[in-house]
This record gives sequence, structure tokens and C-alpha cells, in this order.
Amino acid sequence: MSSAISIRIDKTLYEQARSEALIEYRSISEQIEYWAQVGRVALDNPQLPVSFDAEFLASLAEPRSQAINFVPRSRRI
Repeated sequence: MSSAISIRIDKTLYEQARSEALIEYRSISEQIEYWAQVGRVALDNPQLPVSFDAEFLASLAEPRSQAINFVPRSRRI
């Protein structure tokens, strides 16, 4: 179980998180945590586009039971 603490953030950032959280069906704190995770992954992998990092994190949140196995096409010679 995670614990919660209070932090001070810029009001503009809070409003942006609130707006985005509504679209993404997250709480404001979940939205800010998501942005922080994307930022950490992006900093750890500067060679990758941030959109790839975000999609990667989203894929980790999906249930494994919904995963579809990748089957490459045969090479044509």
C-alpha cells in the first residue's frame, strides 16, 4: 500500500494535470505520477522518442490476459 504526502506545485501545472486527468480517466495525483514516470523513463532512455516511452508504460498497465502474441511475417526471398 502506498502512502500519501502533500507537496506544493505550481497552480498552472495542477490545472493542466486536472484537465488531462479528466480526459485520461485518472485522478489528478495519478496524472502527475504518470507524467513523472514518463519523465523518468525518458531521461533513462534519451535515444527513444517520448511517445514510445509513454506507450511502453501504457502497455505495462494492460492485463497480460489481453496480450496478443507477435508473430512475424515470413521473409520473402
